[in-house]
Amino acid sequence: MTRPRPGALFALASVIIVLDQATKQLVVSTMVEGESIPVLDGILHWTFVRNPGAAFSLFTNLPWLFTILATGISIIIAVSARKPRSAGSAVALGLVLGGAVGNLVDRVIREPAVFRGHVIDFIDLRVWPTFNIADSAVVVGCALLIVASIREERAARHLEAAP
Repeated sequence: MTRPRPGALFALASVIIVLDQATKQLVVSTMVEGESIPVLDGILHWTFVRNPGAAFSLFTNLPWLFTILATGISIIIAVSARKPRSAGSAVALGLVLGGAVGNLVDRVIREPAVFRGHVIDFIDLRVWPTFNIADSAVVVGCALLIVASIREERAARHLEAAP
């Protein structure tokens, strides 16, 4: 079985970063912070929120910590991505990398200060904290990484058991 090429992983990450930043820029340029626009009333709203913390607005007083964590995660993925083990793990890592860098861009360039910027969130499902495309990519990527790891482990065990 051939290994996936790392270029595909970085291409996917790039697409996530561009989509994430483009949608955030659209929100910032067309909405007022705190504004909520119903898309499917009661189900999906675009709600402009600036998040200084982590997921679910946890640890709002430590934005610099998330800058460091996102940078570290991005570096680890970029280094390990040179030899992805499977297409599934390459897609998963591409999503996580794109999401981490998408939110890292916010932490570096957005208000209130460099490396302490607030992440722009806008997807509001009304039953879940508001999030963005980068957040979605990280969550889906982590889930896919778990699935890919389980599949790779099963395949390895199957090869070991073969005569």
